[in-house]
Amino acid sequence: MNVKVGDVLKMKKPHPCGENMFLVLRVGMDFKIKCQKCGREVMVARNKIERNIKQIISDEH
Repeated sequence: MNVKVGDVLKMKKPHPCGENMFLVLRVGMDFKIKCQKCGREVMVARNKIERNIKQIISDEH
């Protein structure tokens, strides 16, 4: 999966605040993502993120 820093991920499951859009801050074995609604930053394992991605919205338009 080709995810880059700055991409916005639309996830299958929402964050507890209700938002399902996350900004990618760091990519590696773990992803650091930021909720677009409440601003919470979370570290999540790569395999868990890749299973739950619904859509990748690239920062390059």
